Amino acid sequence: MVILNMTFSTGIHKPTKIMKKEMVFLILMLLIFSSFGQRRGGARGGRRTKSRTQLGLPVTGKYRDPESDQYYNNNNGAKILEASHFDYEYVLGHKIVFICVARGTPRPHITWFKDGTELLSHMYLHVHEWRMGKDKVKSKLEIDPATQMDAGVYECTADNMYSIDRRSFKTDFSIAFD
Repeated sequence: MVILNMTFSTGIHKPTKIMKKEMVFLILMLLIFSSFGQRRGGARGGRRTKSRTQLGLPVTGKYRDPESDQYYNNNNGAKILEASHFDYEYVLGHKIVFICVARGTPRPHITWFKDGTELLSHMYLHVHEWRMGKDKVKSKLEIDPATQMDAGVYECTADNMYSIDRRSFKTDFSIAFD
């Protein structure tokens, strides 16, 4: 590449119009080629990961000030102690069962969701709940008989006045050949 410079009596080099156009072209090419081949997410190898809340894992960590840390990491907060397996394959026409056990003071309330929508009992879907001591609750979601429409992501959410904890369960169906 040829760069034309004009030297004036002051000894300062002033770029010509040709040089300015070439510099703009060079900068544009650098910008284009520097981003070429990179995907969204930068240098992480193109892997996409889900956040802890999308996976149904509890959000924990250090907070900037002690009051926030004490509030969000309260020992009385709702915590899920036991939950069904994350990936569940069911047979069409059979029963689907999910279990969720939580502890907290006051005793947590468990709510069930499917694909982000709260589930309400109906003829084929039943929620059973047992109080276990003063600070523990067990909830069971049953779907009988299971259909193709029951495939999806289920979530049990335990909450009390101090915190919310949740677990997700992914379901898909298989067909049984007799």
